[in-house]
Amino acid sequence: MKILRPQGAGRFVLFCDHATNHVPAELYDLGLPASELARHIAWDIGAAGVTEALSEIWDAPAIFSSVSRLVIDCNRHLDAADLIPEVSDGTVIPGNLNLSQAARAERIDRWFRPYHDAIESVFLEREARGFASIAVSIHSMTESRDGKARPWQIALSSHLDRSLADPVLAALRQPGDTVVGDNEPYDLDPAFDYSTPFHALRRGLPHLQVEFRQDEVANAGTQSRWALRFVQALL
Repeated sequence: MKILRPQGAGRFVLFCDHATNHVPAELYDLGLPASELARHIAWDIGAAGVTEALSEIWDAPAIFSSVSRLVIDCNRHLDAADLIPEVSDGTVIPGNLNLSQAARAERIDRWFRPYHDAIESVFLEREARGFASIAVSIHSMTESRDGKARPWQIALSSHLDRSLADPVLAALRQPGDTVVGDNEPYDLDPAFDYSTPFHALRRGLPHLQVEFRQDEVANAGTQSRWALRFVQALL
């Protein structure tokens, strides 16, 4: 996995569960053509770029997953049916069909555990230094799903603790030029999501889980602009 600014002194800790569409060579692209690996089923398009920009602005530690979510989804529980999906948005993933328990365990040990161990190490080191932390999980969403357009340019997902989500939602909406989702199209569900519940809710940390619409963060320029907009909402 990649870690930026592990000793960053800012108050935020960033993690990006679906940062890349990389499939290790030994998995032979999971039997998929490049066109499928370029789609949203393989990664959160634009999310890594926004995370990098925020890490620089905030001097924040940022941890990035190292493989495609089709290899293993780092935001799923280990017993989840879609931890290693056999089908995603209508696309069959040949390299994930009929995996042995040994093959599943190898993917967990090689890619899932090191990513979450890295996030844990950052939080534990900050706790040892007496640093307070705010966890921010960064994702992106498609412009439409099942034929329905998604109007939200940015969205926050929350669970029971809305102490940070509510003021940030209000700040994002205040200029009146942005469609902001509140638990739309996704909420934060500890039974479904893994990263934020495990690293933040378990510790009682303030946290945000954010979704940027992929057409809004398609290149470095727009990723930087949305990062700045998000920063301003957190001032």
